[in-house]
Amino acid sequence: MCGRLSQYRGVHEFVAALSMPNALVNNAGDQPLELYNAAPSTQLLLFHEESGVLHADRVRWGWRPQWAKGDATPINARVEKVAHDPFFKEIWPHRVIIAIDNWFEWVYEGGPKKQPYLIRRKDREPILCAAIGQYPRYEKEPDEHDGFVIITADSQGGMVDIHDRRPVTLNPERAREWLDPATPKERAEQLVRLEGEPVEAFEWFKVDQAIGNVHNQGSHLILPISD
Repeated sequence: MCGRLSQYRGVHEFVAALSMPNALVNNAGDQPLELYNAAPSTQLLLFHEESGVLHADRVRWGWRPQWAKGDATPINARVEKVAHDPFFKEIWPHRVIIAIDNWFEWVYEGGPKKQPYLIRRKDREPILCAAIGQYPRYEKEPDEHDGFVIITADSQGGMVDIHDRRPVTLNPERAREWLDPATPKERAEQLVRLEGEPVEAFEWFKVDQAIGNVHNQGSHLILPISD
């Protein structure tokens, strides 16, 4: 999965997609997010559940443990090993959902630049991506080390022609189970390894090269272009 996505709807539209009757603590604001071209290190909307309450916060995309050497900050974690990887041990118990509108991949098709593609649900509903992270909680104030990573899996079907990795996405029922702190770690691992949504739920098309510049924003970036 390449490091670019869109999150332009408002918090309440994403909450509706989760179909959670829980009370909501909204620390992300009520206005549309309008992030059409979000890159790593962007503060993105995350959901977590705590004491029966759904929380919406803005948290940086990317996380590394404080003890890690080097400057690299992962933005993704491979589903094949995330549950048992010492690098992510600290945050594996802290499950979140990042609800997005679409994500982007780049494909070399000849010419001087790779061609960007937009991937979205066929029904245009929000995409509920499984993630883990370090984020504000009742007993933890926001701090500079907060961040999250999106869990990814091997692509399947036609999507593999766009990119060999894709985010693990969950239907609303599975997303609620992922968020539930009472869900055992073993079941959580089963959810992301075996019960993600199929590639048939998605469609993809070419978009303008302008998406490659992280400074560009606007709804024109998610419009299809012709060949």
